[in-house]
Amino acid sequence: MRIGCAKEIKNNEFRVGLTPDNAKAYVSAGHSVYIEKGAGLGSGFTDKEYKAAGALIADTAAEVWKVSDMMVKVKEPLKSEYPLFHEGLILYTYLHLAADKEQTDALLSAKVSGVAYETLQERDRSLPLLAPMSQIAGRLSIQEGAKYLEKKFGGEGVLLAGVPGVPKAKVVVLGGGTVGANACKIAVGMGADVTVFDINLKRLEYLDDIFGARLQTMVSTDANIERSVKEADLVIGSALIPGALTPKLFKAKYLPEMKTGAVFVDVAIDQGGCGEASHMTTHDDPVYITDGVVHYCVGNMPGAVPRTSTIALTNATLRYGLQIAANGLEEACRKNDVICSAVNTYKGKLTFKGVSDAFGYEYTDFKAMIA
Repeated sequence: MRIGCAKEIKNNEFRVGLTPDNAKAYVSAGHSVYIEKGAGLGSGFTDKEYKAAGALIADTAAEVWKVSDMMVKVKEPLKSEYPLFHEGLILYTYLHLAADKEQTDALLSAKVSGVAYETLQERDRSLPLLAPMSQIAGRLSIQEGAKYLEKKFGGEGVLLAGVPGVPKAKVVVLGGGTVGANACKIAVGMGADVTVFDINLKRLEYLDDIFGARLQTMVSTDANIERSVKEADLVIGSALIPGALTPKLFKAKYLPEMKTGAVFVDVAIDQGGCGEASHMTTHDDPVYITDGVVHYCVGNMPGAVPRTSTIALTNATLRYGLQIAANGLEEACRKNDVICSAVNTYKGKLTFKGVSDAFGYEYTDFKAMIA
């Protein structure tokens, strides 16, 4: 199979879909690998390293898209890339289709097989291709939140850890999954006063066991959240329903009651965001203020630390990518039905229920199609 990897073009996106080591793994398995010139530089990988791994370097992204049977990316394709789609192409990347009708329509129209990292679910219900970026985004959320609490960025001028004789900052984490747990880890480590919300009591028990008295766990209800965010200095939105729109846990009605200069970091913005007042921002212009609350809603947070993010992501994606390349998408799914959970579009059909529900489109069972 011909495997392609083009340079990411989203704002300040420096990650890359394949490292030189990944390229070598595909080449060693008998595949051809095409890398756009300079694609890996943002993550510290040179064209020379890709060549040494056996990859072929193409001058333009268009060349890579044209020749590829499977395009391996990091972020969803942007509108300028839609004309490069071709029928039968396997697009292996984060797609986040439930929050992006235009991209969904483009994939369906071009009959691209969209294989989404964020919906691939193992038999134990884990999300192995989402987990590494969730870990990074969760940790970054506290780092970025702490920065935007500084007065010069519009924050209230509060230090998370406080100092002797001065209260610690209050951090509220909405969602105790991978993002939330990693946010808690960093916030607790920095000495903040941390409360985490979740609807799953077993998850709260787990977090209570891990963090003990350093963390307050709370059941996620509108009343509990409203009471807590009124006193919060930093709120992290980390709720997620894989492949579907994120529930709006952080209500607009909370904002006027919060502290002026409090910060809200919406890590779930790729899937529509868990804040009612959230809209996607970029690393160039990451924040805006609504009712006195600073909103940080950058859609590709891990892109700020591309070296770490690229290696963490590709450590997870390579395994499944090699299975698809070796067998073709259909046979790979027959041999390992876990991969079926990642197939969002196929031959012009929408094959992921969460996306069909988001847009009211017809849903087609992918497993039935390839049976």
